[in-house]
Amino acid sequence: MTQLEDDQTRVEERIAKACRQADRARDEVRLLAVSKTRSEAEIRALHRLGQRSFGENYVQEFVAKHDALTGLEPPLEWHFIGALQTNKTRAVAERAAWVHGIDRLKIAERLSRQRPEGMAPLQVCLQVDLSGEPGKAGVPPQEVGPLAASVASLPRLVLRGLMAIPAPTEDPTAQRLPFARLRELRDTLKAQGLDLDTLSMGMSDDLEAAILEGSTLVRIGTALFGPRRPKARQS
Repeated sequence: MTQLEDDQTRVEERIAKACRQADRARDEVRLLAVSKTRSEAEIRALHRLGQRSFGENYVQEFVAKHDALTGLEPPLEWHFIGALQTNKTRAVAERAAWVHGIDRLKIAERLSRQRPEGMAPLQVCLQVDLSGEPGKAGVPPQEVGPLAASVASLPRLVLRGLMAIPAPTEDPTAQRLPFARLRELRDTLKAQGLDLDTLSMGMSDDLEAAILEGSTLVRIGTALFGPRRPKARQS
């Protein structure tokens, strides 16, 4: 067994165990492999092990990998999970299946206009800033409702749910608190008539807490691929 196979097995075991603890079916939680800074060879290797969904943070790197790996079968499902600048939206709109980090209506409007009509609608999540840290990406919780209603009305986009990256902590109880807040916020929006089915929350160090609080998609990088390699800053 290779290191990648071993790591994938461990991640799958952690997800399955957390699902059992939460009295949830394993297929209620999707695994998104966060492949930023990882090579095309590593993505191909994980694809051979059955992984189909991959997440990227940097537009230039995402475009290069997407275009190089387009011929893989079964095809990859690409998720863009980083912050988007307005001048980078077209490349993402033309390639991604999902975008997780929308926190401004302007970004959503550009993605909507630039999504090719022949492609399936772009699946999107709103990123919520649950901690209020200065400079933190995400829309404040009190502003999520109006933004969600506006994004849900845009053509060629489908608003699927909410995403968050809470401040890190090693305390399992403290880990659950922001995830519970995001779930409650999603439930409030559903009660207001928005058809939301996705909670994109949980990473390598806190996936168990996220699953216990209702995560439907965990974004895992380090636990699958090992420590992230340094990379020059990109957009």
